[in-house]
Amino acid sequence: MLIEQQRRSHVVRGLVAAAALVIVIAGLRSARPVVVPMLVAAFVAFACLPAVNKLRSWRVPKVLAVLFVVLGVVAVVFAIAAFVGSSLTAFVQTLPFYQARLGTQVADLLAWFAERGFEVPDSAQLQDTIDPGVALSLVATLLNGVGDTLANGLLILLTVVFILLEASSFRVKVQRAFHREGSSFPQIAAFASGMKQYLVIKTMVSLVTGTLVAVWLAILGVDFPLLWGLLAFLLNYIPNIGSILAAIPASLLALVQISLGAALLVVLGFLVINIVMGNMIEPRWMGRGVGLSPLVVFFSLIFWGWVLGPMGLILSVPLSVTVKIALESSEETRWVAVLLGPENVPKAPEPLPEPVASDA
Repeated sequence: MLIEQQRRSHVVRGLVAAAALVIVIAGLRSARPVVVPMLVAAFVAFACLPAVNKLRSWRVPKVLAVLFVVLGVVAVVFAIAAFVGSSLTAFVQTLPFYQARLGTQVADLLAWFAERGFEVPDSAQLQDTIDPGVALSLVATLLNGVGDTLANGLLILLTVVFILLEASSFRVKVQRAFHREGSSFPQIAAFASGMKQYLVIKTMVSLVTGTLVAVWLAILGVDFPLLWGLLAFLLNYIPNIGSILAAIPASLLALVQISLGAALLVVLGFLVINIVMGNMIEPRWMGRGVGLSPLVVFFSLIFWGWVLGPMGLILSVPLSVTVKIALESSEETRWVAVLLGPENVPKAPEPLPEPVASDA
């Protein structure tokens, strides 16, 4: 009887948890215009926190340290916007021309196969069904979604400032709230340390990847190299398939604008850059302790894209890694984090200790 009651209790708790999860997901989807800027601000603040701590270790007052870091972020964002904004506008304006020319090339290719005896069921229907120009239009949709999010720049900026100002006192507040003066919270510390390590290293690797892609495309003479470099930077947050998604539109544009050889060189460049950065540099710096299985990456891409829109595609893996790190910080939920990770995961290197600076 007691065992039966325990089983029923577990079933009821599982149903309640599932219902609560559905309500939370529906709330996130409904509050997308507010949630997305807040999430972007939180990730930017986590990435900037080591720089703030470094300045404070040099005895810079907290307010000035936050101000210097935020001004640096604003300068970088404005510089990127100045370089990429005009390219995005020109690309959107010339997108119909590229799509039409790409469709003509596909039609010519199908006709070439037909002339040599290959049976093509219905070239017109096949061309309408398999339209490679859709990849170019999806790029415009994705970048426009990013631009819409950055349009809330003032809200994001203010949120980053307040998060950075409160970060140093958050641990003290938690200790006082739970009446644990002077004690530590290893779970919270492990989560914060792992999240900061992931975001900082991933951002640096993505920045180098985007820069190399832009330089390589500029050497080849492909139009809008800065735009494709930005796309490679953003999609590099999606492991396994992000580099493939970034290479498709740039390769198609090289095919339309230059030649098949140029398109193959673009693919080769993406392949070399991502092998070096993704398989050699990034694992050496970060380890694979925060990795996700390819299946989890695929489903997180679909799920967060559905919940948060185009920006959710970029935030999908950071959000999933956040959930995984949070699950790893507790013994009771660590088994779920193991299921989310890759098959063979070597132990991740210990995060570097951060300097502790006194409040100004």
